Amino acid sequence: MAKKKTFIEDIERTLYDIKNEDRPVYKTKQGLTDEIIRDISAKKHDPDWMLAFRLHSLDVYNHTPLPVWGPDLSELDMDRIVTYVKPDAKMAGRWEDVPADIKDTFDRLGIPEAEKTSLAGVGAQYDSEVVYHSIQESLTRQGVIYTDMETALVEHEDLVREYFMKLVPPKDHKFAALHGAVWSGGSFVYVPAGVQVKIPLQSYFRLNSPGAGQFEHTLIIVEKGASLHFIEGCSAPKYNVTNLHAGCVELYVKEGARLRYSTIENWSRNMMNLNTKRALVEKDGLIEWVSGSFGSHVSMLYPCSILHGENARCEFTGVTFAGHGQHLDTGATVVHAAPHTSANINTRTISKDGGIAVYRSAVKVAPGADHAKCSVNCESLMLDDRSRSDTLPVMDIQGDEADIGHEARIGRISDEAVYYLTTRGISEDEARAMIVRGFVEPIAKALPLEYAVEMNNLINIELEGAMG
Repeated sequence: MAKKKTFIEDIERTLYDIKNEDRPVYKTKQGLTDEIIRDISAKKHDPDWMLAFRLHSLDVYNHTPLPVWGPDLSELDMDRIVTYVKPDAKMAGRWEDVPADIKDTFDRLGIPEAEKTSLAGVGAQYDSEVVYHSIQESLTRQGVIYTDMETALVEHEDLVREYFMKLVPPKDHKFAALHGAVWSGGSFVYVPAGVQVKIPLQSYFRLNSPGAGQFEHTLIIVEKGASLHFIEGCSAPKYNVTNLHAGCVELYVKEGARLRYSTIENWSRNMMNLNTKRALVEKDGLIEWVSGSFGSHVSMLYPCSILHGENARCEFTGVTFAGHGQHLDTGATVVHAAPHTSANINTRTISKDGGIAVYRSAVKVAPGADHAKCSVNCESLMLDDRSRSDTLPVMDIQGDEADIGHEARIGRISDEAVYYLTTRGISEDEARAMIVRGFVEPIAKALPLEYAVEMNNLINIELEGAMG
């Protein structure tokens, strides 16, 4: 008798694959040239220093090679990517003022409803521009700033100039340089010292235009003793051409501050997702990452935490699901740069139907970062004999006193576990489904399901389905 194979249905993407007519009021030519960069800058009314920054970034991009490790990026042809698409919409503070077709998209995704019940502020980006932004007046009265990056560049230029791409400089890698040249949209958050933002803020990024890129920039500053939970969501419909996402997230967690950054990357299977996220954590500060990687054809995503002050901490929780035609290369990086810093990394990866899920961890303990502690735990589950899962840890320990541990497990559904459950009256199909759901449960329970609109449905849809 042949062994029964396990089959988990792919995510039902009907909701996310609904396309609107591509009717921008303006888009750049395909490609990446000095002329295109100047065009974007002029359309956005950049100050002179930002235009100079963009042109410098373009020069860095042109002189920086593609990474020689990780997924194959040969399908990405920048000569065929449109880097700026301005939708037919002005930024609004009321959903009623957003064009009907764009508002309908966000209605289907549940964003306006979530704002009414669970969020203290919402930003919504469509293609290259933010079309809606709001924040509760009670937070504004406390000095909290939550707006789009273009508005921040005008109203808070000194702050933006002080922090913008200082944590992720263009020279960091080729796609950081690309981002610096063509960035558009994104969110700016500033939480003053001592202010506790008890209800989350959420930004949602939707890419509708085929053959385009999205390059939003998120900059968050949480001052001394303050706290914030920020949620990011993103999706795009599927096209038969390559789309590109190369956003950038810079998080500054000051002394004694706390930031929880939750995100679901739910791009379509024609997307190249080459995102960069980094946090700088000062003394007694805490950064919490909750990360879900779904969709996309190729992903390279490794959120980095630099523990810069004594007793700074990092908690990273992630789940990655790679199906047919997907190569998801994800992980986390921690730099211990001060004494008594600590980090805990806990991830689950699932691969099926020939999907490739690679987990990379990089832990560095700098000289003088005495008594640093870091625990890395990665568990991988392969659902068939065509899939692949790799765990690639790197540890660079330059101090004499450090407690660093790495544990990785890769396996398949246990026949013994299935047999045990069936002897308790559970069908074999449901037994296998229960095992898969149980595998990801430690991660799923960390996700802010009550706030992030998609997360609960995505987890359930990915893990349920026909088993047989």
